[in-house]
Amino acid sequence: MGVSADKLRLLRRQAGTAVPEPKAAVPSAAPPAEPAPANEPVFAWVEREVRHKPMAGSPSALPVPTPEPRRRGTDMDALRRLIGLRERAIPAAAAPVRRASARDRHLPGEEIAPGLHLVEAFLPQAIPTQPLSLAFARREDTVAPQDLLFFDTETTGLAGGTGTRAFMIGAADWHHDAARGPGLRIRQLMMATMAAEAAMLDTFRGWLAPGTVLSSYNGRCYDAPLLKTRYRLSRRGDPLSALDHVDLLFPTRRRYRGTWENCRLATIERQLLHIVREDDLPGSQAPAAWLHYLRGGDAIDLRRVLAHNHQDVVTLAQLMLRLIEAEAQDTSSP
Repeated sequence: MGVSADKLRLLRRQAGTAVPEPKAAVPSAAPPAEPAPANEPVFAWVEREVRHKPMAGSPSALPVPTPEPRRRGTDMDALRRLIGLRERAIPAAAAPVRRASARDRHLPGEEIAPGLHLVEAFLPQAIPTQPLSLAFARREDTVAPQDLLFFDTETTGLAGGTGTRAFMIGAADWHHDAARGPGLRIRQLMMATMAAEAAMLDTFRGWLAPGTVLSSYNGRCYDAPLLKTRYRLSRRGDPLSALDHVDLLFPTRRRYRGTWENCRLATIERQLLHIVREDDLPGSQAPAAWLHYLRGGDAIDLRRVLAHNHQDVVTLAQLMLRLIEAEAQDTSSP
């Protein structure tokens, strides 16, 4: 049974023994404050002595442990061990082989001048033996089949003017080859560099004769004026203005307007000539394909532009024969 402190003190007093009073805990002496300089404001003394001095026991007063210096080889050794484990886990035969894929920059045909490619093809077929009537174009004259030159261009845009250029010219004509016989000859000129334009214009001029009759689809309004502009800008004489030109767009519109949804060449091919193109690149994407090649890209889409242009000029020859046949049937029918 415990005895309280008051009873123990009373018993000792009665016994004549002095009971010492318990000493109060004396706080540790704080370091003496530095005397304030003369004329120092009270707020400055508070800032210096109170706010910016750490109190005893505060975290800021505790010593900051010095970090152990990192050993340089520790991380590299761990990385090597990790790589070694992964190399052992993956067999060498299953590891992927990374090879630098070479871009497909091949262009068909022959480079006849620096940056200018010539692509030739030949389709054996019978050449019309009689002069072709131009009555379908509301003309009373005729034209010899060998004088016709069907042409089409691929350009950098549809705006026209000095900033637009033709980077490809396709042409087709009926030709009697000594080795292959009669047929339709297709020749295409394509620029692989900007500097090849002059050589392309000179080569195309060599395909023209004073008796050549040009034939196109909307070429009278777009292709021919564009080429005339390029000849003038390159300080060369214009060889196109003196030639006759039969544009097949206008007689096709007069005859088939309202029959199909439009009179675009692709629609006429499908509906009238029953030609279906496979993997055809739309003409609107031709400028992007050429610029992509000039900037170092592959030639995949540019070869598709060549195929598109090839089919265009072949279609022009077939379309003219079909228009002549349709006009002859209208004339002979009562």
